[in-house]
Amino acid sequence: MEICLVVYGDINATSGGFRYDREVVSGLRERGDSVEVISLPWRSYGRGLADTLDPRVRDRLNRDVDVLIEDGLCHPSVWRHNRQLTGPDAVVGLVHHVRSDDPTDRYAPLIQPFERRFFGSVDATITTSRFTRDRVAQITPSTATDPSVVAPPAGRTEGPATTVERVRARARRGPLRVVFVGNVVPRKNLETLIDALSRLDRSTGAGVGWRATVVGSLDAAPSYADRLRTRTERFGLDDRVEFAGELSDDALASTMAESHVCCVPARYEAFGMVHLEAMEHGTVPIAGTVGGTDEFLRDGTNGFLVDPEDHRSIAERLERLAADRDRLAALGVAALHTAETHPDWAETTDRIRAWLRSLVDDGQTDPQRTAATGAHDTKTDVSRPVRPRRATDGTGGGNE
Repeated sequence: MEICLVVYGDINATSGGFRYDREVVSGLRERGDSVEVISLPWRSYGRGLADTLDPRVRDRLNRDVDVLIEDGLCHPSVWRHNRQLTGPDAVVGLVHHVRSDDPTDRYAPLIQPFERRFFGSVDATITTSRFTRDRVAQITPSTATDPSVVAPPAGRTEGPATTVERVRARARRGPLRVVFVGNVVPRKNLETLIDALSRLDRSTGAGVGWRATVVGSLDAAPSYADRLRTRTERFGLDDRVEFAGELSDDALASTMAESHVCCVPARYEAFGMVHLEAMEHGTVPIAGTVGGTDEFLRDGTNGFLVDPEDHRSIAERLERLAADRDRLAALGVAALHTAETHPDWAETTDRIRAWLRSLVDDGQTDPQRTAATGAHDTKTDVSRPVRPRRATDGTGGGNE
């Protein structure tokens, strides 16, 4: 197949979404497909919307290819152009998360109308979780019967990063080691973890030994990061909370391997790649309940799901794990087993490729391939032919 992928900025940038895009591009190329990456300038949201009036942007999108895949982050720049494209046989939205669902984004109510139009302007969608697929259909009801596929991300390693024996041995060593991995921004919600760690000290008289490492950019929201560092100092936790900043892959893997718990109580997480990555090391994840993380994380079985604003609940779980090392070990082993059975990048790429092939072939699908690719998501439709380019605004109405 001939494919173009549209992204904002540099596809080699550090984020889970860009890593997903890179893995899929690499996998498709390895399977013999031609994949070109089109990079649009990543600017303010308003300037992105102005791109929809620029014919030069439309010309860049209007490639004579089998499939034009547009990363959902690019929706401000592409939604209006999609209706006028004649080159691609199919235009597919790759939706990592619905930006207007982010409760920390003050512009979310203004963003949703444009996301709705973007979802309605593409022929089909790839989503990273069932949660996100369902949100797309809720926001743009006319897409509910359109072709879609759920293709979850994989982790960072091929196979488990450790062994059951090491997970069990680590559980019995030293103070409870907690890691937070993610850019220090309001959505990732480091503040609730800091409050939970403070509560541990207050409730037990510093009787629970622990150490915490914060891994992630401090520059994404610098004023927010500064407030949290000040908060940590005010609580008297700065001697046990390390703000490590961004780490190399090897350093991150080493930190994760030494940690008992990975706590990122995000206020919104469409999938939660970091929790799967923790599971590869048998590190017990504590995640927020809002989003798609519950599609692989089972509360009390291989980790915990908590109200992201409830620091008391997080503190209670940390205290329990610090005191009950058998329980910590059992959860870590269960997490490791979850990572072992989760689809790897090859499976995710094969799933996407088979589905794209069905679009290109106008829905002529091998029954065995359909059965294989439907294994993770019974609502995936790989046999529907691509519909004609529609000229609606994504709400089900007529032309503008």
